Amino acid sequence: MNARKADKPADPGVPEALQQTLDVVHRRIGAERLDKLWLFPPLVQGRKERGLLVASCFEDGDRRLVHTVTYQAERNGKGLSVETEIFEEGVVPEDRIPRLIRGVVRRSASQMGAPRDVRIGGDHDEFEKLVEEVTPPAFEEVV
Repeated sequence: MNARKADKPADPGVPEALQQTLDVVHRRIGAERLDKLWLFPPLVQGRKERGLLVASCFEDGDRRLVHTVTYQAERNGKGLSVETEIFEEGVVPEDRIPRLIRGVVRRSASQMGAPRDVRIGGDHDEFEKLVEEVTPPAFEEVV
């Protein structure tokens, strides 16, 4: 009889990384400036995770200031580490951003996949809904 090999569980990554990265985006950019966010699927290896976000921010008229946001996170025996960097890429007409995003996906050596886009529209409540959605449940210690 053939014993079936158990499926390997998916790498856990760092569930808190995206929420902490969004906290940095809120502090440095502000929800009121955010028009839209693109959240790319993270690259996960065990308890390490790397991620990319693209943020379009309101400028004059139909123009948007584009930022890329990268993070690297790790959870180990010493605790949690999340390093976030924000890069200002430039100002573009709003209608060119989808093409820019497709180019990021196409040029990605890691084949990161298509991002999820989230409209914030400068609304703090919309930003908070996103943060709440990506925040992992609190760890409860069982005694």
